[in-house]
Amino acid sequence: MQRLLAVIFAGALATNWFSSSEPLALRVEAPLDDLFAHAEQEGYAVRGTLAVGSARVDDVKVTVRGHTSRRDTECTFPKLKLAWGDGSLKLGTHCGESTDNSVTAKFGRLPNERSPWREAFAYDLLDAVGVPTLRARRARVTYVDTDDGGEPFTRNALIVEDERAAMKRLGATRSIAEAQFTTARDAFSVDDSATLAFAEAMIGNFDWCLRFFKGDTYRCDPRHPLWNLLALTWPDGRTRPLMYDFDVAGIVAGYHRWFRDIFNENYAASKSHAEIEVTAQLQHARTLFDRETLDATRTRFAEKKEAAYRLLETANVDADARRIITSYLDPFFDAMTSDAAFYRPVITAPNTMAYADASRGTAVCASRGPLKKGTAVSDPIDTRGPMVQVFVLDTLWQYAPPVQCPAIHKGPVWIDKSAVSTDYP
Repeated sequence: MQRLLAVIFAGALATNWFSSSEPLALRVEAPLDDLFAHAEQEGYAVRGTLAVGSARVDDVKVTVRGHTSRRDTECTFPKLKLAWGDGSLKLGTHCGESTDNSVTAKFGRLPNERSPWREAFAYDLLDAVGVPTLRARRARVTYVDTDDGGEPFTRNALIVEDERAAMKRLGATRSIAEAQFTTARDAFSVDDSATLAFAEAMIGNFDWCLRFFKGDTYRCDPRHPLWNLLALTWPDGRTRPLMYDFDVAGIVAGYHRWFRDIFNENYAASKSHAEIEVTAQLQHARTLFDRETLDATRTRFAEKKEAAYRLLETANVDADARRIITSYLDPFFDAMTSDAAFYRPVITAPNTMAYADASRGTAVCASRGPLKKGTAVSDPIDTRGPMVQVFVLDTLWQYAPPVQCPAIHKGPVWIDKSAVSTDYP
């Protein structure tokens, strides 16, 4: 009988989870204290109850999910997965009970209930501009911890489509496991790869990784050629990327704690961290794709500009989120419609060193070698003979931690002006 009820429950709801944009009311009852005490123990589960309106199922398997949110230094209330019969539900929780805009020390999540609905907006935004992703929906979840008999409490959350449901919806036949994934150039079309790179820039997300080509080390390592991305294959043999998991994206968390360890805020006259983050990822895309692909991708996104801002006007997010989201969308769409905003000055000559002075007396962070081609630089601050003084935007994360290079991260440097051009690629 219990299994029959679970099947009926799943059948009644499976096609309706994402049928509306209105927040979905859920009730979860489980020994949560016990579950969270074992959050870092892989596979640990408790049994509970899930109710949606008048539909209810018991003996629901409740587990903690996520790569990092389960750590006790990250979220006191981590992400959950609920499973029953043939059904399952991924729940993005509020993470914690902070009352301000501070983010977690290690990974930079916003640990309060503003975060889930902001993340839901990220999914909606991607859908509005035509980027494949999982479905998501805002929720209000009432939790009852059956361990301590405490009072029920309700928080914002989001529900996220699981991989199997997404494959069925999209008509995909299989998902390539990370261990079998080679490179984007092998697996994806150029247009799909470029769309993905631009989309991550638009939402200020750095919590992703894709090995674009053999030997690619941009924010990747040999263990993770595919991070927070699915590689789905269709019956015709085509494989496409599907992006997901945006709880530490700029438009969700509001800022990145690590910013000054990577980027120089003086690069942009506005000193806007959001503008610099968007610019950095778009400039990185210039090292991956030819100009025809870049311009075609820009055109596709430019055509969706009105849809993106229209969605923001009516979005169910907090007031501060509107300001944050706008700070990312404005520079992104400016770069879609302006050649000057997109084709910034970059290093185009090999063996270009950065120096502390115009006389080339002291090379900056020489142990890291010359500046990589495609590294963005600001407009000149000063010019002396063949040398120009500029701020460097570490487009390719050449000076990312554990490297310490204050000259790049904080101050201007001198480079040969013949090494810089906007004509790239």
